[in-house]
Amino acid sequence: MAVNTPASQSATQPIVCAVIGNPVSHSRSPAIHQQFALQTNLPLHYSRLPAELDQFAPTVRQFFAKGGKGLNVTVPFKLEARQMAREHLSVRATLAQAVNTLWMQDGALHGCNTDGVGLVMDLQRLRLPLKEARLLMIGAGGAARGVIGPLLEAGCAHLHIVNRTAERAHDLVAAWPREHLPKSANLSAGGLEQAARAQGWDLVINASASSLSDIAPAVPSGLYATGGAAYDMMYAARPTAFMLQAQADGARHVHDGLGMLVGQAAESFYIWHGVRPETDPVLRMIRAELDASRSKQA
Repeated sequence: MAVNTPASQSATQPIVCAVIGNPVSHSRSPAIHQQFALQTNLPLHYSRLPAELDQFAPTVRQFFAKGGKGLNVTVPFKLEARQMAREHLSVRATLAQAVNTLWMQDGALHGCNTDGVGLVMDLQRLRLPLKEARLLMIGAGGAARGVIGPLLEAGCAHLHIVNRTAERAHDLVAAWPREHLPKSANLSAGGLEQAARAQGWDLVINASASSLSDIAPAVPSGLYATGGAAYDMMYAARPTAFMLQAQADGARHVHDGLGMLVGQAAESFYIWHGVRPETDPVLRMIRAELDASRSKQA
């Protein structure tokens, strides 16, 4: 895919963007966006911007006052970012009730959530089932809410959300705006023990934080339809506990969320700069870095 630098962008004036969070030192966003900038010939300066837990809003205001172009927002500030940009939220951010992308437009702060788009982009890249597919999502927190809308828009026939606390999953589904629920889609909820389906699921997505603790979610076995797939929204140098669980349970295809990370970054890049970068070369680069780190640890 060919991409071009906007004609209005001066090659001598750097574009300042950053990722803000606490902690943020581990973020791979600078490497990803710098690779996108090289592809598109944009003079980008992208850095990590740490913020104290009680200083998010002042840090954001200072960044844009100094001429910053855009901010990616990571934990734990996505809800605060939504509040700051509440007058100019995209539909994605409104549905997700969280913001991971900020920018100034016509003197006003705007917010979007690109997590769901990044997930769908990666699922499509991997050729995993989406349209008319039966999907199970484990977890009912912010990560789950951020991707429901794009998954429904992609045409899945049934999205069943389960959570350790079943009430939280039911509340999430009950609060979902009916006008944003396609007529052909079924959205349901339950506890982890209600994750099984007689015919199995075409795709199981782990949106819980279980992989951060290297623990597989407590779901029953027999989750996967013939040829079914598993996708963990987390990523690591080694297969996550959920991925290993899925393999043992008969999932034919098992993937982590590195492609989602790159995909959501690409969507933010497009929002800020008006050009779409290629994700595959960047994904290969980061995967190689992860493989190299795994080899050193072995």
